Amino acid sequence: MVRIAVLGCGRIGQMHAANIGRHPRTSLPVVYDIDAAAAAAVAGREGARVAASVEDVLASADVDAVLIASATPTHADYIEMAVDAGKPTLCEKPIDLGLARVEACRERIAGSSVPVQIGFNRRFDPGHRAARNAVLAGEIGDLHQVIITSRDPELPPRGYLEAAGGLLRDMTIHDFDLARYMLGEEPVEVFAVAGALIDPVLMGELDEIDTAMIVMRTASGTQCHINNSRTAVYGYDQRIELMGSTGMVQSGNRKPHEMRCYSAKSGEVAEPYLYFFIERYTEAFMAEIDSFVDAVEKGGEPEVSFEDGRRALILAEAAYVSIREKRLVQVSEIA
Repeated sequence: MVRIAVLGCGRIGQMHAANIGRHPRTSLPVVYDIDAAAAAAVAGREGARVAASVEDVLASADVDAVLIASATPTHADYIEMAVDAGKPTLCEKPIDLGLARVEACRERIAGSSVPVQIGFNRRFDPGHRAARNAVLAGEIGDLHQVIITSRDPELPPRGYLEAAGGLLRDMTIHDFDLARYMLGEEPVEVFAVAGALIDPVLMGELDEIDTAMIVMRTASGTQCHINNSRTAVYGYDQRIELMGSTGMVQSGNRKPHEMRCYSAKSGEVAEPYLYFFIERYTEAFMAEIDSFVDAVEKGGEPEVSFEDGRRALILAEAAYVSIREKRLVQVSEIA
């Protein structure tokens, strides 16, 4: 049983705390948040204690590892502190909003054998993983195209958008990682277009975008297309399509059940998609913890490493340059 502490008790931290508490290979001894009331609420629900500080968590003898779910600007600091304390770390994405801070953190922890895993949970979705495994098994021949659709059900509140760091660092960062995972090689070129098509007034006030399309190409010529929207009125839209020389595989949306109704009023009616990421990726989040426990128990590089977090942010920065300068960007310009 690996004892994992949770740093940060907001929405994602609450979910992780509950998952750790019910996972068969983990337990939740302690939580921490700068908001003591939030920490107390999570601790009360999950049967954990509240720590007075991050230092208190890292010094605790009953803590084997930590999960960082705090505000993004704290991630790199907490990673460094956890590595210094010898505590394996699972950190929510992104590592930081700025590539310079990520590079500094990378240098700071270089040479350490303490596992650091980044929370790109979508790699662990059963459907997504099955699609990738089909490619690796040669079931669709040579991979030619990766198409990733990722659309949220509704625009987040203004406060969230103000702190998120931008669509591509907050939302598309998952898709950049998933693209690398599916492609099996690094994109070398990025072209992106984006706009404020959902709420132009709010996006204008925040100097933000709510809709984007990104096209990438690898050195071997494999193509990838990512399309994002902050609002899809029909629900949380999460689809992947992998096109190869001898076939195609898809991993699609999830619904509560697969019953469909046919009547005189409609040709086909089905349940709406699972509402948001916690529901849609429930299995993936649990599998992510399982993979982290493997890294803690066996040592070595986690399945989703710090470097994966760094490379996803590099692609985000390349896409931002492409949007600003309206041109194809070589990833080597950023890396």
